[in-house]
Amino acid sequence: MSNVFFDGKKEVSNGRPQIFVDQAGYFPESRKTAVLPFPADMFSIVDENGEKYFEGAVSHFGYDECSGDDVYIADFSSFKRSGSYRISAGGALSALFRIGHGVYSKLFRDTAKAFYYFRCGCSLDEKYAGEYIHDICHTAEAKIYNGEGTVDVTGGWHDAGDYGRYVTPGACACAQLLYAYKLFPKAFDGLDLNIPESGSGVPDILSECRYELEWMLKMQREDGAVYHKITTMRHAPFIMPEDDKEQLIVFPISSMATADLCAVCALAAGIYRPFDKVFSDRLAKAADLSYRWLKANPDFVAFHNPKGCDTGLYGESSDVDNRYWAAAEMFVLTGDKRYSADFVKLYHEGFDRDDYVRVALGYSVIGGLGSLAYILCDHEGRENAVANALKEQFSNEAYWLRDKSKASGYGASMEDWDYYWGSNMVLLQHAMKFILAAKFTGNSEFYGYIEEQIHVLLGRNPLGISYVTGTGEYRCENPHYRIEESIPGLVIGGPNRERNDPAAVSLIPEGTPPMKCFTDNKDCYSLNEVTIYWNSPAVFVLAYLTGYADNSGSL
Repeated sequence: MSNVFFDGKKEVSNGRPQIFVDQAGYFPESRKTAVLPFPADMFSIVDENGEKYFEGAVSHFGYDECSGDDVYIADFSSFKRSGSYRISAGGALSALFRIGHGVYSKLFRDTAKAFYYFRCGCSLDEKYAGEYIHDICHTAEAKIYNGEGTVDVTGGWHDAGDYGRYVTPGACACAQLLYAYKLFPKAFDGLDLNIPESGSGVPDILSECRYELEWMLKMQREDGAVYHKITTMRHAPFIMPEDDKEQLIVFPISSMATADLCAVCALAAGIYRPFDKVFSDRLAKAADLSYRWLKANPDFVAFHNPKGCDTGLYGESSDVDNRYWAAAEMFVLTGDKRYSADFVKLYHEGFDRDDYVRVALGYSVIGGLGSLAYILCDHEGRENAVANALKEQFSNEAYWLRDKSKASGYGASMEDWDYYWGSNMVLLQHAMKFILAAKFTGNSEFYGYIEEQIHVLLGRNPLGISYVTGTGEYRCENPHYRIEESIPGLVIGGPNRERNDPAAVSLIPEGTPPMKCFTDNKDCYSLNEVTIYWNSPAVFVLAYLTGYADNSGSL
């Protein structure tokens, strides 16, 4: 990758582009814009040899609060010729980008394949992992915290930059992938991820999700309650996974983990039924067992890290949204009106917060997945008034996000307070909400805002950086991740105005605008970490873009 850009013989940038574009590219028929943080009258589209293909006027957008930039826009929507180009203006150049169909196809595969690299309890072999190999890891039985004996909880995905495995974020990531398949199945037709299960007749994305689901089933106790997490007592140093030999601990149950396992297993049972009835029945049985535990134990069972443990907490202050999701998925799976009644009761009585909870897509607030399940369900016994109200809430959320996107010089549907740890997850989940609102309302206005969020992620942002490893000429290459190589397809956490780690505090001055609170530094874990539940919304959005928008522009 070149970090120096040229216009003919003239060097125009020192280390990064000065004109910001989506470095993956744009569909020919889509709105296509580049952002300039400096004034210019005209811009040109040039190819890699400097040959000019298009010229247009630059417009002044105005001051953008989240970036601190005075923003100018180069709109080249009318230019539809397929190829690889740069934007040239004022003696500066953009990074290289493409125009054409399939501009997101490789990115889609990379973000989906990334889950294979997160696998725990196995080796990653060269045949499937290429240069990103490691030996078998974390296969020892785990001790039950404050209990007797050990338990086999091998498998699943490493959660993030650490080697912990956690039920609630795992259920969220898995569910977002399963819903991507459920809503956009043709995007996954023929998607070869080159994993050990490829060629089995089961879509590769479902085989990958099964690897996580098999682990989650091991986290369920005989009474249906679910252990919250399995980690060591402290985060491993920066060593390869096979070198992490510390004692694994299975930590106590939580009602959030129990409800989330119930929900994702019920969702998965319906999806896997045409492919493997035996596995589907196992999932359904597990979901039923956990739901029975939830009914017998209506009080919130929180999780707190015990003294001496510094691994991920994933604590929550309530389990209402988790139970709400579980009730919805059980109704979808079984058609039993008792579950619909439980769901509707929670809809009316369970939330003491605003409607955001009912459209939030996880991980810590996950009620939106329950709402999605209920809306999509066509069983007799569904209360249509509730389903229609939920559609309206998704629509209202999307209109609110649309207004934020329109107010941003970069098109990001975010305000300053959205730029916290994992802000790119927020950006991608907003894109998910635009997709769902378009589906529920038929309002084609939302389509363009889906792409706007992806453009921000992939380089049309005030740092001109692609936040996905392996994509873009100027991209993140130093994720906070214990595997030594920069695996492609990992979504980076992104700008974080709170700068929650010492390295970020030392490298980013106080008062830096939120969108610029980022540096590509491995030590900045609150900026540069990766997680499974930051990748899963990317797969969902890219499944829509590659399977539907690229071909028909509709849902």
